Amino acid sequence: MSKPAPHADFLPTAPWENLRLRARLLKQVRQFFDDRGVLEVETPILSADTVVDRHLDPFSVVLDAPSGRPGPRRFWLQTSPEFGMKRLLVAGAEAIYQVTHAFRQYEQGPLHNPEFTMVEWYRAGDGMAEGMRLLGDLCDCLLGRGAAEALSYGEAFSRHVGLDPHSATASTLAARNHELGIPAPANLAEDDRDGWLDLLLSEKVQPELGQDRPVIVYDFPASQAALARVRPGPPAVAERFELYASGIELANGYCELIDPAVLRERSARTNALRESDGKVRLPEESRLLAAMEAGMPPSTGVALGFDRVVMLAAGARDLREVLAFPFDRA
Repeated sequence: MSKPAPHADFLPTAPWENLRLRARLLKQVRQFFDDRGVLEVETPILSADTVVDRHLDPFSVVLDAPSGRPGPRRFWLQTSPEFGMKRLLVAGAEAIYQVTHAFRQYEQGPLHNPEFTMVEWYRAGDGMAEGMRLLGDLCDCLLGRGAAEALSYGEAFSRHVGLDPHSATASTLAARNHELGIPAPANLAEDDRDGWLDLLLSEKVQPELGQDRPVIVYDFPASQAALARVRPGPPAVAERFELYASGIELANGYCELIDPAVLRERSARTNALRESDGKVRLPEESRLLAAMEAGMPPSTGVALGFDRVVMLAAGARDLREVLAFPFDRA
């Protein structure tokens, strides 16, 4: 039998060397958590609930109802296993992790694939210091780049942009962006403070992070809390942290929001922003809300993009080099 051409569409895009590395790193992830008594769990990938986020767009699936039942019903491929895992916390879990596939529309490029592998974990009773420490330990275990530097969001902006992101107005941020010569999207409004912060972060701050050793950025603006708690100021900050290595974001962590009233308010506000962006509203009522109303314990959770970790470990520049079959070959 003749050997297939190396560019044949049915072949994997990743070399076997990288696929073997991927398997080794996956074993290391499981060993890391097993050594610390963290239980591996599984939650549904297809669910009636989904994370309500302005910038995350889930895939939806409409299922016909069984005979005699009302229908059809819309379900969502999960952008993160967050909702299911938090329900397990309410049910009594103390320390859990999951290796799963997650799905996000419109995310495709060297660092994005619409279907990707996520490692997510939660430990009840942990605060931000414990959460950052565990994340740094796992990063060192997988990449061997030493202890992570802890750097506040404010310090990162002061160092690389030259302003205080917690006090700067939207107009100040926009002006600084123009001074730095960063092209702004046409749909970025002058009064969109978080939009200007995100643009400065992605263009000027992030590329500098984690070049010598990994960096964990913490204490994000309160307006970017997502599902994290907000710590009163001044300035008020979101108890949120992110891991960067070689200028690439690898993980996002929260001291988790446990107040269902705040979750309900944030979901409504986020859906209003989605509508202003021309996007569909996402379900605001969920089993997570019901679980939080029953009482969710204080905890810290982290989501790690496993494909990006493999990419850095392999010295690759594109996820296609560490995925067997990326989206265009799925």
